[in-house]
Amino acid sequence: MTVWSDLTGQDAAIAVLRAAATASTAAHGAPASSDMTHSWLITGPPGSGRSNLAYAFAEALLSGVPDGDEAVHAQVVARSHPDLHVLATEGVIIKVADVRKIVERSHYAPSVGRHRVIVVEDADRMTEQTSNVLLKELEEPPVRTVWILCAPSEADLIPTIRSRVRSVRLQVPSVADVAALLARRDGVDPGLAERAAREAQSHIGMAHRLATSAEARDRRAETLRLALSVRSTPGAVAAAARLLEIAGDDAKAITELRDAEEREHTLRSLGVAPGQAVPAALRSQLRALEEDQKRRATRSLRDGIDRILVDLASLFRDILVTQLGADVALVNLEIADDIARAAASAPPARTLATLDAIQEARVRIDGNVQPALALEAMLVSAIRRPEAARGVRS
Repeated sequence: MTVWSDLTGQDAAIAVLRAAATASTAAHGAPASSDMTHSWLITGPPGSGRSNLAYAFAEALLSGVPDGDEAVHAQVVARSHPDLHVLATEGVIIKVADVRKIVERSHYAPSVGRHRVIVVEDADRMTEQTSNVLLKELEEPPVRTVWILCAPSEADLIPTIRSRVRSVRLQVPSVADVAALLARRDGVDPGLAERAAREAQSHIGMAHRLATSAEARDRRAETLRLALSVRSTPGAVAAAARLLEIAGDDAKAITELRDAEEREHTLRSLGVAPGQAVPAALRSQLRALEEDQKRRATRSLRDGIDRILVDLASLFRDILVTQLGADVALVNLEIADDIARAAASAPPARTLATLDAIQEARVRIDGNVQPALALEAMLVSAIRRPEAARGVRS
């Protein structure tokens, strides 16, 4: 087992970063290697393992061994290594103040190793002002600090940052690779692992949720049934409301337990016993925690809605594939009969229009349009009627 063992389908990217980690361990005074640089950008589609690869690279750099070691691995997993700093957000954007704080830390000398490593998750969530703060640091970085940025694509960052980093692009892992990972790492039944990987469209994190949570599988199945059952405009409005509820339930499943644990830990650290009233002098700290949790809930809800739209896109992709008679495997193989009926109820052009509407809904929600309105407009385009009801107006 090495630090790279749990990364799947990314052999080319691993080879680049492992070579860089090897070069970073060269003795002082040795010729500089072009394999290693001070700033990196790891890009790839959601679920491809960007942050996992970033932390694997960080571990290799911090341990001084290209394949990592157990002691450093435990510290990196716990995010407790003294030379590792993480800039992440559970809100919608990364704040300028957070970037300034992490930039200040980047100038500290390494405590126990050769490098100080800073991982910026979701670097695409930086505004232009925030990006410019980071840009100044990347232009004149400390000699022993390594920056590792993660984003879906290079286009998500401003051009001046892109020109100062070395990019490593990840590919979408195959369904077989993700299924094998779930079976090996999580002990999931191979059949369930394959279905979860297929329905998640090789998104590793979502595949794990589908494979390990019956509730998550049920919510996804209901989402597809709702989309296939829309027969009129009022039905589209009702379905949109239910989709919002499903996204909310999904977000709560992710955040509710964590919120309670954080609150309990905070109260304990403040010396407040369970059931005891919070002293007035400490309430501001509790309010700050609650504000952070609200921001996380907002992001979780938006992420849940976007995941629903991705699932609906897979559904109408399957319908289009069936309509065109393409020799391509279905994503939602378990409901192939329902897909065939939906394919017979409208022409391919209508299905393409629905796929366009799904993408438009994602853009609108990202632009802060009310999710209910965006979902209603999208589902109107998804109206399907049985053949006997053709010609009847909504």
